[in-house]
Amino acid sequence: MRPAPGAPHNARMAERFPSIEPAHRTFIERQHIFFTASAAADGRVNLSPKGLDALRVLGPNQVCYLDLTGSGAETAAHLKADGRLTIMLCAFEGPPLILRLYGRGRTLLRGSDAYADILKSAFKGEERIGARAIVVLDVDMVQTSCGYGVPAYTYERERPALDNWAAAKGEEGLTQYRLEKNAVSLDGLPTGMNDD
Repeated sequence: MRPAPGAPHNARMAERFPSIEPAHRTFIERQHIFFTASAAADGRVNLSPKGLDALRVLGPNQVCYLDLTGSGAETAAHLKADGRLTIMLCAFEGPPLILRLYGRGRTLLRGSDAYADILKSAFKGEERIGARAIVVLDVDMVQTSCGYGVPAYTYERERPALDNWAAAKGEEGLTQYRLEKNAVSLDGLPTGMNDD
């Protein structure tokens, strides 16, 4: 079976790379969903699905995603406490492939200069409703693996529910929600999401 156009040529083999190669970038940019995994030294491991065209490749060793207000802020707490972050993408259409980005991450809060700079350069200055931060991952290893066990799915559409929820809350409501629901992790770690 030949790799999909833009997929790494040796996509069927588990391999490690020191950086994101052009074929990896093409694969990343075609995906509609990615998963983040993080943990502190103790406590629960967090695994979250992300979509809504939030992921961007900034360079051969750096990616970021626009982080939207949600029910928790586990990744922010883990990055503040430990810094380790893994992002995984799977080919649900076409030839199988799993791609993982390993490294250390940091949270750039909405309103900061660093947030504004990346929003402008990576997202054309377009801020999605409910945005609360940009998470940056400094990649120290890329790993590809076969993905043979991942089922084939066809992308249908994005769901508008999160945008609708954020719009109904409004700016003041979102700020209050983050104060109440996003201040600490499930294990009581501070997220830094409400830091000034």
